[in-house]
Amino acid sequence: MNMQQTITKKLDEAFSPEHLEVINESHMHNVPEGSESHFKVVIVSDQFKDKLPLARHRLVNKALEAELSGGIHALALHTLTMEEWFEKGKAPESPLCEGGGKN
Repeated sequence: MNMQQTITKKLDEAFSPEHLEVINESHMHNVPEGSESHFKVVIVSDQFKDKLPLARHRLVNKALEAELSGGIHALALHTLTMEEWFEKGKAPESPLCEGGGKN
């Protein structure tokens, strides 16, 4: 199982999300081709209701503790409730990498 599949499986098991996207954005950075080091996660779950963004991120980080301790360099989190998801409709686009010579 690759890193993207592992992240998807763990978050699905931990949150039973209404919506989950795990996007490998490594190609946008100065890393070797085929890398799995930079991810964007869009997760919609009722478990985030009445929680501040920091608390939501801590829950996700706890679920991905092993992956964050080795292998994942960057993780952009968009943690939403169903109400927020319907209001926003999508997560913002990730900015282009400005470091490491990737342009």
